[in-house]
Amino acid sequence: MPRPSSKNPTAESRLTVRQWDEEDRPREKLLTHGAASLTNAELLAILIGSGSTDATAVDVTRGILSGVDGSLRHLGRLSCQELCQHKGIGPAKAVSILAACELGRRREAEPDNKRPLMDSATSIWTFYKGKMADSIVEEFHIALLDNSLHLIASRLISRGGLTSTAVDIRVLLREALIGGAAAIAAVHNHPSGNTRPSQQDDDLTRRISKACQSVNLSFVDHIIVTPDAYYSYTEHGKL
Repeated sequence: MPRPSSKNPTAESRLTVRQWDEEDRPREKLLTHGAASLTNAELLAILIGSGSTDATAVDVTRGILSGVDGSLRHLGRLSCQELCQHKGIGPAKAVSILAACELGRRREAEPDNKRPLMDSATSIWTFYKGKMADSIVEEFHIALLDNSLHLIASRLISRGGLTSTAVDIRVLLREALIGGAAAIAAVHNHPSGNTRPSQQDDDLTRRISKACQSVNLSFVDHIIVTPDAYYSYTEHGKL
């Protein structure tokens, strides 16, 4: 627990971080013990720098995390306006939090220096879940693959609403052919968390398969992505 650094008794919630004992301050704690030693609230407190008139930065971030049941994934889905509803959080601090969440997503989605192998539904899902799983709208991507099913590049084809997104097959084929792909995997997310494909998903898969056959392009899979699970057309024998 943080302790007052002065002799006058003061409620913990009214202390600024600078008034805490040095070993209790998030920045000093990180420098001394490493980032892994900090709680999520303490890491967020470093981002916002200060709290409100009657709460430390850590108290403020604890309140924010409490509002999302402690989930960093849910935190990243909040808007700037929603963050600003918390006392002690203004637009500048909200932007800092959202920027950090986005960096975390991009780090998770960033491939290693070696081109990742996309030879299974699990490997495709693993690559894309960090890129797409937190999106609150549907996105449709294609993975451009070489003959050995290593990733050449990933292309966003469309971004839509909460339950659907329109996909132009001509745009998809253009991206694949210009990108020099020998094969593609189609990937889209379901913000609802339900992996079950819709009739629209089934129809789109058939259209993509037919289009790929017409240009001798291998269509290896269509994956529906959620944060915790996936659906593979290939694994279910529908491709």
